[in-house]
Amino acid sequence: MDAAEYSNLARVEERHWYYAGKRELVRRWLHRVGPPRATDVLLDCGAGTGRFAQDMQQDCKVFVLDDHEESLALLRQKFPAERVIALTGSGVPLPDASVDYLTALDVLEHIEHDAEAVRGFHRLLKPGGVALVTVPASMALWSDWDVSLHHFRRYSRPGLQAIFPDDQWELVYVNYTNIVAFPVAWVLRKLRKSKPAGDTANRMEDKIPPAWLNGILRRLFVTLAFWRVPFPFGLSLVLVARRK
Repeated sequence: MDAAEYSNLARVEERHWYYAGKRELVRRWLHRVGPPRATDVLLDCGAGTGRFAQDMQQDCKVFVLDDHEESLALLRQKFPAERVIALTGSGVPLPDASVDYLTALDVLEHIEHDAEAVRGFHRLLKPGGVALVTVPASMALWSDWDVSLHHFRRYSRPGLQAIFPDDQWELVYVNYTNIVAFPVAWVLRKLRKSKPAGDTANRMEDKIPPAWLNGILRRLFVTLAFWRVPFPFGLSLVLVARRK
């Protein structure tokens, strides 16, 4: 992401329904399939500002990984130096089967060769270890927001499942979420198609709604991320998988 996007994220992620809700649902899912123990190791890939990883420190041993200097500078302010990992050209500098939990929250869409990244997840996780991934869904929602964040794609459920092959992964859960907000987002993104790429002024994604609406959207986001109903669409996808 551009440096300006880290500033935008840091400004809204504490209270915005999407970012706060994502942290809550991911932590709840990890406890549902775990729960993490104090001796377990969690690697948060593409840790960004480190806000989610900070929450998880009360549950287990957390390492944070990123390849952007803006992010690494923020992470080094919040975590011990030995827990901050800079992604190198040769891959993640951790041993095989050294991680109990791995999270990649809105990360895979930034990676050109996403299937290769998932193979890396498989290498790092212990047998039975859990990967939890969130990604933006539906190319119908592609907009200036995706361009400014340097996304390569938005995902369909089959497309996300395809990079977690059955011979390597047991899919615990994969479903669309943010269903309620989808129609509004679709309309608003189509209306601003004429704006130049990189124009971040007045973006819906950077605004925190009124408190009552913010609370409702967060609760719906979190609650629906645990339903077993196979939703046909949504703003996001959540995938939980165990390494075979």
